[in-house]
Amino acid sequence: MSVIILNYNVRYFLEQAVRSVQQAITSLDAEIIVIDNNSADDSCQMMKEKFPTIRLIENNENVGFSKANNQAVAQAQGEYVCILNPDTAVPHTIFSNCLHYSSENPDLGILGVQLMDGTGNFLPESKRNVPTPWASIVKLLGFRKNKNGYYANDIAETDTGEVAVLPGAFMFLKRSVYEEVGGFDEDYFMYGEDIDFSYKVLQAGYKNHYMGTDGILHYKGESPQNDSTYLDRFYGAMHIFYRKHFASNFLSDAGVHLGLSLSKLIRKLTGKRSRNKAIPPSEAVIITDNFNLLKNLSEKLEIPAKSASKAILNDKDFKNTLFVFDEEYMSYNQIFMVMKRLKKRGNHFRIRPSGCNFMLGSDKSDEKGIVVVF
Repeated sequence: MSVIILNYNVRYFLEQAVRSVQQAITSLDAEIIVIDNNSADDSCQMMKEKFPTIRLIENNENVGFSKANNQAVAQAQGEYVCILNPDTAVPHTIFSNCLHYSSENPDLGILGVQLMDGTGNFLPESKRNVPTPWASIVKLLGFRKNKNGYYANDIAETDTGEVAVLPGAFMFLKRSVYEEVGGFDEDYFMYGEDIDFSYKVLQAGYKNHYMGTDGILHYKGESPQNDSTYLDRFYGAMHIFYRKHFASNFLSDAGVHLGLSLSKLIRKLTGKRSRNKAIPPSEAVIITDNFNLLKNLSEKLEIPAKSASKAILNDKDFKNTLFVFDEEYMSYNQIFMVMKRLKKRGNHFRIRPSGCNFMLGSDKSDEKGIVVVF
């Protein structure tokens, strides 16, 4: 198996992703390939210093998502490939479970898993339908619960089954399938590549599956903070998709234009209100058995902090608390379970990857992730 990680200016998130993947492939015949799209930070230097045996491809310009991933897959040696975002962390069981699932589904195209954001909440883009013009309008307007809309709501978060479209943050498939459909379409620079790729795999006669019994953390740390920019790029990607795969007409084009304009207005109004509701945590609980780590983090945090063992997480109904998980003390599987259980209570979550002098988190799935170096 080859795990492909495309990086652009998220050095600390990249390090966490690589470390988590290394743990998850310990017992597998696997390789990691990191491809960097001309990052301005020290991502490449970090890779050379901390992971000298991992293959690093350095582009001298940002060639976009599609072209960069195609470059990396062309050098991959694995029978399977996994396209993985750098702003992710994976549990140690993820790849072995994907390989097992694939072996039981011979007509499998792409396999996706449950995505959780930095607040412990499920990301609905984990499973999607083919984005018809109407479904795209509904999505742009912020409606998620409709059955036949943009998101595949007919399959529960923790179930498994066939879905049409899977996210580019995690795509597991045979390299032969990737090559058969020509990889990612390089007409897309950012957004829409995963939709187009998923659709091409379906058109080739394979079935895409969602495996909700397993999942990863996806901070979405590199997502744009400017809604207008995101919406413009989303519309541009949908325009390319419709032109390639559907007959365009005046009504559908006008409808998407209208949806885009309304969505910008709605997000502008609701965004201001939601930002005013954020309440900072009143205390910090550091889940670790490392006294030096506790001391360093306590000095860095601006709120009262105390250490605790894993056991305390079963005894208290925490609210408005900042949790710092020491991944050297708790596995990602355990951390993810706690985040899901304590979500929607005003809690905030940070993870200190094993052996690292920083912690990462994200308090909103549509904003940049948080990095604290200590």
